[in-house]
This record gives sequence, structure tokens and C-alpha cells, in this order.
Amino acid sequence: MTEETLMKVKLKYCNNIDEGEVVICENKLNIKYAINGIGKSTIAKAINLSVNDKLNSMNGIYTLTPFKAMNDGKLRPMVEGIDDIGSCMIFDEDYINGFVYKPDELLKGSFDIFIRGEEYEKGINEIEKLVLDLKSILAQDKDIENLISDFNELSDSFGRPTKTGIHGSSPLSKAFKEGNTVQNIPNGLEIYKAYIQREDNYRWMQWQLNGKSFIDITDNCPYCVNDIKNKKSIIKKVSEVYEPKSIENLNKIVAVFQRLGKYFSDDTKSRIDDFITSINGYSDEQVEYLREIRDQVDRLNKKFIDAQNISFQSLKEVDQVIEGLNEYKIGIELYNHMQSENTIEKVNIVNDSIDRLLKKAGKLQGSINRQKLLIEQLIKEHCNDINYFLKNAGYKYTVSLNGPEDQLKLRLFHYDYTEEVTNTKNHLSFGERNAFALILFMFNTLKNKPKLIILDDPISSFDNNKKYAIVDMLFRKEKSFRGKTVLLLTHDFEPIVDLVYHHTDRYEKPLAFFLENHTGKLIEKTISKEDIKTFIDIDKFNISKDTHVLNKIVYLRRLFEILNEKGMGYELISNLIHRREKPLRFENKSSREMTSEEVKEGEKEIKYHLKDFDYNSALNLVKDDSSLIKLYKETMSNYEKLHIYRIIFDNKQDRLNSDIIQKFINEAFHIENDYIYQINPSVYQTIPQYVIDQCDIFIEKLANIPA
Repeated sequence: MTEETLMKVKLKYCNNIDEGEVVICENKLNIKYAINGIGKSTIAKAINLSVNDKLNSMNGIYTLTPFKAMNDGKLRPMVEGIDDIGSCMIFDEDYINGFVYKPDELLKGSFDIFIRGEEYEKGINEIEKLVLDLKSILAQDKDIENLISDFNELSDSFGRPTKTGIHGSSPLSKAFKEGNTVQNIPNGLEIYKAYIQREDNYRWMQWQLNGKSFIDITDNCPYCVNDIKNKKSIIKKVSEVYEPKSIENLNKIVAVFQRLGKYFSDDTKSRIDDFITSINGYSDEQVEYLREIRDQVDRLNKKFIDAQNISFQSLKEVDQVIEGLNEYKIGIELYNHMQSENTIEKVNIVNDSIDRLLKKAGKLQGSINRQKLLIEQLIKEHCNDINYFLKNAGYKYTVSLNGPEDQLKLRLFHYDYTEEVTNTKNHLSFGERNAFALILFMFNTLKNKPKLIILDDPISSFDNNKKYAIVDMLFRKEKSFRGKTVLLLTHDFEPIVDLVYHHTDRYEKPLAFFLENHTGKLIEKTISKEDIKTFIDIDKFNISKDTHVLNKIVYLRRLFEILNEKGMGYELISNLIHRREKPLRFENKSSREMTSEEVKEGEKEIKYHLKDFDYNSALNLVKDDSSLIKLYKETMSNYEKLHIYRIIFDNKQDRLNSDIIQKFINEAFHIENDYIYQINPSVYQTIPQYVIDQCDIFIEKLANIPA
């Protein structure tokens, strides 16, 4: 996709959206503003499921299929036009609910999210190249790999550590406590020598053991049915002397000692041979000798493994690389049991490689220092960014990233508490948890670099100050969604006012749209800076445009309200809406008829805006239900429909049982809007369609009532 590519995403049969199209521009913030019930979450879920190839999964079908199509297998949810989007991440209610606050950290995988990025990997690769020669040599030497494996197996055979001796449950103890009964076959069992000294002898012993339970049934062999009456004691002795698992361990340990023989000194090898061939088991002296060998094996093994794993992680804590590298060299003189030509040969490979690496110590030191500074910088930047947001949003918390890299954790602190806040989920409010989840979602998303980022009503639960702090964090900073392809679905108008109207110098220009859904057909209308107006501007515009006089009167009443000019003109319009033949004036909870002078004064105020206004003429209009019903049906703006409806049904609630709709009109839309700025309700359908649908029903009822 090019920089200004527009994706036309088409949706069909997705919940309350039968069909519709939304436009998404790449590398821009795409704001879709709509009242509740239009299908914002449906759009978010449908696109996300489609991008992740889950639209036709059981979850996708269950989540999106309209109820009316549940029994019709042909009407499946469809999304088209997202072929160029290879990956997508979504912030929605499911993300918030699945966001896990661990007892001692805010976010799992802090290192991967905040530190492990392109710059970090570049630095690691630079260091790895410098130590590649050493690692390659060690990796190519199969003897060293086998040596390490055998060392590990030998060490494991000692079992759990003990202060003295060998642990009784260890493989070594079980195999040799009674001596090597494989090489030294007890009297009477010599006839089984061929089986006992086989490589897989433990299998034969297990076979013998399995048949033991049948041997006393008769005097015949359970295998060949020959008479074994005089041989039963010898047969039983096999299972008394030999335990298959112990013999299997004995075989393995003997094999390990034999493979390692070339790495032991001659004297050590001789004494090991005595141990593994002992007739009567081992002595305390032999045990201590073996422990001494095991200790040297473990130390030498660690040296080989450490050399294999030389990296930034292993060198970053040392002040000087030269000193650190010298620690990896092996002093063979410290290993008296390992004094053999073969051991010295492998030790020299490590030491020679370290020497070659020491020649690169200057470069290596520089690379390590740069990497350490990068990590410190990233930690500082991320913490500063999050703490800046928390401060501006009014949250009395700070965060800190600390701990070793492989255990780096984002930790929470409170202004009034000196210790770390643990079990954060129990302390944070619903709004605070959502705020942290959203900001940390941003960092996680920046790490994963999806082609499309979807934000489904992310700021609806916050007050205005916190909303702006979040918008600023998400779309203004260098490390933010700025310049990314973002689909923001919201029923909050503030982001549009901030990003499109007020602060165009601070933010990259977004694309803003208003979504409408009429009987399942979804459409969107562009919102530009010119479309965002004050109450006063909208009222004046609608009063001046070519529309029915009653619509002009409705907007004029709003204008008087917002300007707090509730004089005779305002009073007269109120009387007109209530269809009063004789206008009343309400004072001190009582009313009286307006005087002719007051009526004239009111008409004068109204004529300043509507020059042809006449109260009696207007009264005749509002008293004619058939004309009002006709006007209602011809009017395209839901907002204007609602006010015409209000005039028609003044004092008719009881007759047509429209209390719920009347309450909605009086309390939700007759009262002042909450915003200083808004879009023109005569152009954008800001009134929910379900309200208009109910109004339509009552209008039809009224039209069918005889005059």
C-alpha cells in the first residue's frame, strides 16, 4: 500500500450491519465517531477476526452472525477489502478483561515489550559477532559437546547434595552399594552369565521378575513347562540379587566412567576402575574420593559451558572486559584428577579462543558499554513517558522498570507509599486499570508492529482531562501511534474536537467520519474542521437556511437558551410550542397572561432573527396535527423530527402511552448539550434511530385517530 492508500472495507451480515463500507487510510489515524448502537464494536471485531483469519471460525460466526440469520446458513458474516492488512491488534473490552495484573508487576514480558527492539538486537548482534569465533570453535568440537553431556550425567548420578557421603536414593548408590554384581556374578548364578552381562541385561532381569509371580503355581517352568522343581531357588535368586532399574543405572554409570576415562589422570582412572568393579560395594574412603572427582568435574564442566555462552549477558556486569574474559580461562593445574592429554587438549581450545578474543577486547568493551547505555536509556525513556502521562492525567502513581534483564519488571508505586504497590489489581480502580491497560497496550503494539491498530471506544470511561492525556500519549509522542494505521471507533466527540479542530498544530491530521446505521445500512460522512461548530454558530446557520419555519423556531429557542436570553421572545416561543391561544408568563411558580406589550416585545425579539414571524400564524401551524404529521414525515433530520414530534405530542402522552419516548426527548435532547462544540444535528443523525422508529409508530397511531 502507498502512503495515501485508502482501503474500502465492506461489511455484510455482521450483527446489526446488513451492509456497509468504511474507509481506512494507511499511516493515519482514522476516527469513526458514532452514537451508541450503530455497530462500532461490530466493525472492530469483524475486521480483527477477518485479518486474523478467524471470521469463519465458530467464534467468529457466533460473535457476528445477526440473530435474524442464525437459522439461515447462507447469510454468513463477510468482510472484504482488507487483503493488504497482514496483521492486526485490537484494544477492546476483551483485551481489558484479559489484561493480567500480576502480583509483583503491571505487565508480563516487560523486557520484550520495552527493551527488546531493533536497536537492542542490533547491539546484541554486534557483540555476538565479536565472540563468534570462540563459540564456533567450541560448537564444532563434538568431543567438547559429548564431554559436557557426560559430565552432566556423571554429576546427576550422585543425586541430591549431601554434606557427606552419597545420597541413598541416588542412582550411584543404588547401583554400587552392594558392589558390581554384573561383573562379579554371585555364586550359583554363573549359568546366567550370558544374560547378566549383556548390554541390555536389565531387560532380561525385568523379564525374569515378571515371571516370578507364576513360578509357584506348579513345578513346571511358566515359560517352557519343563520341570524346575530343583531349580526354583536359583531362579528366584536372580530377582533377589538384581533389581532392573539399579542394573540399568549401573550400566549407564559404568559407560559414562569408561567414556570419560581418557580425561582422567592415570591414577584417578585406576581408582575409578576399582570402584566400578568392586565386589563388596564402596567404602567411605572411596565415596569421599568420588565426591572430590565430582567437584572437579562440575567446576570444569561449568568452565566449558560458560565459555560456550559468553555474551553480553555474561559480560555486562564486569567493569573491564579483559578482566572478565580472563575469568573464563581454565587453569588445568587446579584439576589434579583431570590431568590427561585429552583434557589438556580441550582446555587449550578454550584458552586459545579466549586469548584471541582478548585481542578484540577494546571493540568488545565499546559494544558492551553502548548496549548498557541503550538499555538504561530505554528504561528511562519508557518510565518517563508513562509517568508523564500519569501525572498529566491526575493519577497519583509512578512506575519503574527494574531487575535483571531476564526478570525485568514494570513495578507500580504510589505518591503516599514508600514501598512498591503489589497485587495492583486490588488497588487500582476500574478507570485506572483501563488507563494502564490502554497505555501498556500501546507499548505492546509498537513492539509487535501490526499493520492495523483498532481502538474500540478506548476512552469512554474517563473524564475530559484524562481523555486528553490519553489522546496526547497515544497520538502525539514520538513513541506513539503517530504515523501508524489506526482505526479509532468512539462515541466521544472530544477527540475530534482536540485533533481536528483545536490542536491541528500538535497532531498529524486525522481522517474523521460520522457513522450512521439506518435499518442495517451503514454509511459514513466526513467530518472536517469546518463541520465542527459552537451551539451558537449551528443555531444561527440553521435559522438562516431554507427550511420550514417551525424548524427555525426550534433552533431559535436553543439560541436564546445558550445565550441565556430568556426574555419575551423565549417566553413566546415556549407558549407557541405548547399551543397556547393566549400566551402565559410564569413568575414565582404562578402564571398570568402575557400583556399585549410583552407579546409585541417578544415578537420583536423573534423578528430580529425571523422577520416574517407572527404568533397567531405560527400558532395555526402548530395546532394543525395533519400538517405537523406531514412535516414530520418529510423531514430528513432526526433531530428536527424529534422536536416536531414534541410539539405534536404535547399533552398527548397519556392518550398514546409515549412516556418513555417523551422522557427521552425532554431529558436527553430538550435539555442543553454537554459539549461546547458539536456537529450540526440537521446534517448528522445524532438521534438514535430506535427513538425515531418509536416516534414513527406514535405518529401513525395519531394519524389514524379520527379528528
